[in-house]
Amino acid sequence: MITTVLRIGAVTLLAAAVAGMPLQLLAQSTNKPAAEKKPAAGKAESAPKKKSARPFHGKLAAVDLTAKTIQVGKSTYHITSETKITKAGQPATLADGVVGEPVSGYVEPTEGDKMAARTVRFGAKAEEKSTEKKKKKAGQG
Repeated sequence: MITTVLRIGAVTLLAAAVAGMPLQLLAQSTNKPAAEKKPAAGKAESAPKKKSARPFHGKLAAVDLTAKTIQVGKSTYHITSETKITKAGQPATLADGVVGEPVSGYVEPTEGDKMAARTVRFGAKAEEKSTEKKKKKAGQG
């Protein structure tokens, strides 16, 4: 009878120890919850991006001769007195830009958080046009 009581007591203690073990393991965890890591990443995303010099290309969406700007997609670029403008490999002016035609160039940031164009090329590259002509000639001959 005593051995039965001891066995039942031992089994009960063992069952309680096994049942309580997962709770103890969770309480001892040193890993930070994922919720604490997300705000740190959110702070980096909310910081304003610093603009940098870069090339651009696309379709010319607008030309403003008064404000001396061009718009490519949603970006607006300011034309300065130092901006070198070309069209078909020849010097050009801002008025030579045709909305809907390809445009490319290089822009850099200014102190007013604006992007100033260093170079602007209206129309397709001269190299691209000569390549198209060569393809047409090769197809005809």
